[in-house]
Amino acid sequence: MTIVSLKTENSQNNRLLKLEFSDGSSLLLSTVYLPEGIDPAILETGRELSAGDEEAFRFAAACCRAEKAAARLIARAEQSSFGITIKLERRGHDAAAVKAVVSLLSDKNLLNDERYAELWIRSRLKGRKAPSPRLLLVSLGKRGIDRYSSLNALKNALDPETEYALLLKYLKKPAASERKPEISLRSRLKYAGFSPEAIERYTDSTGEEICSF
Repeated sequence: MTIVSLKTENSQNNRLLKLEFSDGSSLLLSTVYLPEGIDPAILETGRELSAGDEEAFRFAAACCRAEKAAARLIARAEQSSFGITIKLERRGHDAAAVKAVVSLLSDKNLLNDERYAELWIRSRLKGRKAPSPRLLLVSLGKRGIDRYSSLNALKNALDPETEYALLLKYLKKPAASERKPEISLRSRLKYAGFSPEAIERYTDSTGEEICSF
């Protein structure tokens, strides 16, 4: 099989090529997804293609399709790398192609787990659905966000006033006000992920030592 026609198409992010082959088939692909170090001659018309060449073209075309689907998802809402991977694979895209696309989009900062995590935390705070700093981190972990990104996002989203308001809200919950003499309130707040500064602020404001319930 040979390439009989090669046309360049403009794309917002990558150079796209439309290849037409001697067997009547065609593929739309981005050269960025071709194997690193591949012989440029692979894209010459009239050259006989090997099985490896054909496989490289098919993979690049699969990546191109997955990237288009990813771009549509990103246009709708901020995505995490884990979340968009699941969505693309559920839509039938090849796992290896999805992995390559997610890596490229992350390099271009179109996918950013820390940014996603911060926006998610802020939405929970705005909707008053944030239970505590610790549980926010746990929830992010379940969404595939790594610990480092989660902690940075939490730090950016929880300014001192926001954290203190969350602490006061946390203390109003029945679970937080249960009398458990063996566990100090300070320990419970620390376990819930509140900072020492927020805990001390509460102590100072109440004028009492929060040693136990």
